[in-house]
Amino acid sequence: MPDKIEMHPIGVIHSPYKESKDIPIQGTFKGDVEAWAELKEKYLPGLKDLEEFSHAILIYYFHRSDAENIQGKPFLEEKKHGIFAIRSPNRPNHIGLSIVKIKSIKGNRLYFTEADMLDGTPLLDIKPYVKHFDSRDQVVSGWLDKHFKDGKIPGNTIIK
Repeated sequence: MPDKIEMHPIGVIHSPYKESKDIPIQGTFKGDVEAWAELKEKYLPGLKDLEEFSHAILIYYFHRSDAENIQGKPFLEEKKHGIFAIRSPNRPNHIGLSIVKIKSIKGNRLYFTEADMLDGTPLLDIKPYVKHFDSRDQVVSGWLDKHFKDGKIPGNTIIK
């Protein structure tokens, strides 16, 4: 196994979120917020046929996260959990993943909603969300399951 892996951004994400405190816990909590990913010109051909999908998975780098916690206190809990059991940006490799709703593609820009990343976030990859592969039945969400009741979490936020 290599000790070091080198990655290069394929573009940058632009969103209305300038500070971490402004970002929703999950993009679906503010589903109408628009953002876009601007790809480097050499990756423009890679967008071909993506407009046929309703959603995409964006993989990106948490460029303003400087902590590398192995445990942390997540949303809805005061108890610490292991970093691999929570969705904190303070991860060993600072890699983020979000499912977004595609609005349109124009030139080298992918416009989307359900954003939960900072403006200026380096984009590492894009994959189409495929319901036949990416959705699972009978999922257990560990410690989070006790917080969900009738599709809602505390504060009456509806989970779609």
